[in-house]
Amino acid sequence: MRVALLLVALGASCCASEPPPSEPAPPERPPNIVLIVSDDQRWTDYGFMGHEHIRTPHLDRLAAESLVFRRGYVTASLCRPSLATMVTGLYPHQHKLTSNDPPKGQPREVLTRHIDAVPTLPQLLAGRGYVSFQSGKWWEGSYERGGFTHGMTRGDRHGDDGLVIGRESLEPLFTFVDDAVEEEQPFFVWYAPFLPHQPHDPPARLLERYEAVAPSANHARYWAMCEWFDETCGQLLEFLDERGLSEGTLVLFVCDNGWIPLEDSRRFAPRSKRSPYDGGLRTPILVRWPASPRGSAPGESSALASSIDLAPTILTAAGLRSTPAMQGVDLLDARALAQRATIFGDVYAHDAVDPDDPVSSLRYRWCVEDRWKLILPHGGNEEAQLYDVVADPLEEHDRAAEQPARVETLTKRIDAWWPARSPR
Repeated sequence: MRVALLLVALGASCCASEPPPSEPAPPERPPNIVLIVSDDQRWTDYGFMGHEHIRTPHLDRLAAESLVFRRGYVTASLCRPSLATMVTGLYPHQHKLTSNDPPKGQPREVLTRHIDAVPTLPQLLAGRGYVSFQSGKWWEGSYERGGFTHGMTRGDRHGDDGLVIGRESLEPLFTFVDDAVEEEQPFFVWYAPFLPHQPHDPPARLLERYEAVAPSANHARYWAMCEWFDETCGQLLEFLDERGLSEGTLVLFVCDNGWIPLEDSRRFAPRSKRSPYDGGLRTPILVRWPASPRGSAPGESSALASSIDLAPTILTAAGLRSTPAMQGVDLLDARALAQRATIFGDVYAHDAVDPDDPVSSLRYRWCVEDRWKLILPHGGNEEAQLYDVVADPLEEHDRAAEQPARVETLTKRIDAWWPARSPR
């Protein structure tokens, strides 16, 4: 392919379930796949989610054309473990990329090496003939190490050269797609721009829109960044339209973790990023696939959804099966969604304690079942917290003392999912 980025041929050397991804592909052409990942954006901060001021017309359009999961969650409220779940289909305690950074004084490799031990989406999709492109946020070394055949990140923290995507241009991504189409190869695009992530330095034309209505300068900058991110999503979606690719492309949208700005600081609010609260964990999840043979009519689903479901959804669409370790479900399988009552996740320290033992860095486990969310602290003197997140979406009223039986039941659910015991 004529792409001015390094091509690395990778086989699907992964432990997939039977039939393995390397088996001959079914005769029908698999869909192209585009995964759009917002970076540090609260679940409320979109037009289609009801924000009073933030303009997101392009994502609003995508939502109108998608199956929308308003009650979506990521497994962890920190970017590295959250993104690693998306690319592996595994919980953080499974892939062990639990924290952004290694213990103080240790090299980044002590965490990064865990990506080598698990199959990734690009590797699995390669068995079906896909080429893949990484852009934006990527923590796990160079793009080749994650199994992408093409990409931008060379291996520094956050994503180095990959971070210019969206903020400067989408041309590298467009070039990749054009070449994949010319070579008649299905493609997988990882579009995870450094937006609306700090630095909150939006174009002046956007900032001016919010300065008069935002409660603080910090809010205005962040709100303008949300619209800037939306503009780049519009450029990507319009490119697919112009190339006649939208009909046969599965587009998924998610955010890596939440962000709530403070009025008097450029930091984030305590109950957002890195917290066990919905301000850090909740995200809309969108799935658009017009040509789906199983049907994916636009609409809203009342089901709980999780970023752990992205990989099974993508693999199923491509004619592949999830690996045995994956615990998510296909978001286009209504029966599977209906049969799953509870979703789970965990929250870890920013800096790992023992890179090989997830429990050492664990701060919280949590679950959501129906309208109830249990937050279970790990260690320390904190008590479990229980919230009715339907009636109390800001989690202001802890109901744990009122409902000890429910706390006990949900605690057992969490322990059955993952007992959080260190290896002996």
